[in-house]
Amino acid sequence: MENAVIIVVGADKPGIVAGIASVLAQNNVNIIDISQTVLRGVFAMIMIVDISQSKQPLSRLREELQKKGKELNVEVSVYHEEVFKYMERI
Repeated sequence: MENAVIIVVGADKPGIVAGIASVLAQNNVNIIDISQTVLRGVFAMIMIVDISQSKQPLSRLREELQKKGKELNVEVSVYHEEVFKYMERI
């Protein structure tokens, strides 16, 4: 299994989870774990996803998710799990 971490932050509104999840589904990416919350109108979500069966490389998937994020007016960050773990050690 090859995992990635997706972080989504922005003003809360309907459709954010559905929009991000639809991009993942279209690319054959499985959501392993998801956590979301809304704090004073700010939506925050972090997902761990399995990209081992993805139809596209991580760089292209990142572009698609960021494009969807712009449509939804949210910031989307995507990291390979190993890179994310390394960043947290610094």
